[in-house]
Amino acid sequence: MNFLGITVALGLLGGICAQINVLRPECDSPEVEEAALVAQDYLNAQHNHGYKYVLNRIEDIKIHPTSDGNSTFVLEIDLLETDCHVLDPTPLANCTVRPKHLTAVEGDCDVVLKKVGGILTVTAFKCKTEESREDLCLGCYSLLPLNHTAGLDFVQVSLTKLNNITENVTYALVEVGRMSAQVVSGGQKYNTEFVVAEANCVNDTCTALNDTMAARGICTAEGVNDPIVNCKMFSTLVPLVDANSTAPVRPALPSHGGGLSHKHGHRHHKLTALHNPHLSSFLSAESAESAEVVPVAPALNVSSTPAAPTQTTEDSSSASDASASAEVPITVVKRDVPVSVAASAPADKTHPVVPVQVCPGRIRFF
Repeated sequence: MNFLGITVALGLLGGICAQINVLRPECDSPEVEEAALVAQDYLNAQHNHGYKYVLNRIEDIKIHPTSDGNSTFVLEIDLLETDCHVLDPTPLANCTVRPKHLTAVEGDCDVVLKKVGGILTVTAFKCKTEESREDLCLGCYSLLPLNHTAGLDFVQVSLTKLNNITENVTYALVEVGRMSAQVVSGGQKYNTEFVVAEANCVNDTCTALNDTMAARGICTAEGVNDPIVNCKMFSTLVPLVDANSTAPVRPALPSHGGGLSHKHGHRHHKLTALHNPHLSSFLSAESAESAEVVPVAPALNVSSTPAAPTQTTEDSSSASDASASAEVPITVVKRDVPVSVAASAPADKTHPVVPVQVCPGRIRFF
């Protein structure tokens, strides 16, 4: 009995020590918001298709201090799609979040960051991207799959019209960003967004120039048969590259090249999902999704037992995506006000103390 009692006591003591080693600051504290913005910028740098995403809410934060004085941040953040394409050099702060009635797209990401010498570096993340079905109006535009045949035909007609009205330059299709449609008296009315780039044409075959100095832009086209086309051309200035950043330099054009073909039936471009097998124990299964996989970012050594390597499954349907990464339980500290603080607070029956909400943080948009 004495041996059993000692074993139980040691187990409880070990659990208490593990809890002490996990910090739970407020989600809206400056330190946590700084980490969330670093994660936001890193995710956008990895995202080579579709549109930029902006931070909407910090859902949760755990900080694991290490014996060397550094720490590991485990963040859960919500992001919203903006109207700025990833090739658009417009600063994210100047991009507009897509409203709900135009079918907003939300990103739910778990991100692991390492803080060494005060510098935050992203080492792993997993994201799930889905459409918001709130505030959709009857009869309004509804999103079409990116491989919708009639929608792609409308994009091609729009591109032809663009090339007919431009001089001294021919544009090729780089990527279809969005397609939506609504039923009107004249038939199906389309609203599309697509990226074009200056092309090199040989006979009747045109190929988009994969050059940072080539003219590029995003076009919108709307109509039933004869589209109204408007284009916004991007700056051709080469962006500055941070030598200390672990994010890869984005190519001038998306890696899939030009063309109208999309193998999937998704109605939006998904955030890239990255699984780092050495840090998968920090990532929950809640945001498990894998459509695009990029090379694992250089990771710093963390004093924890590596988890088993994760295996990514193919994205087999537009309804759901799942990852086969293993989930390892993490000790969670109960978010109560510390006893010492509660005991020292003066008793006030007329104005009771309202506990501070640690997490989730504030909602920035909706």
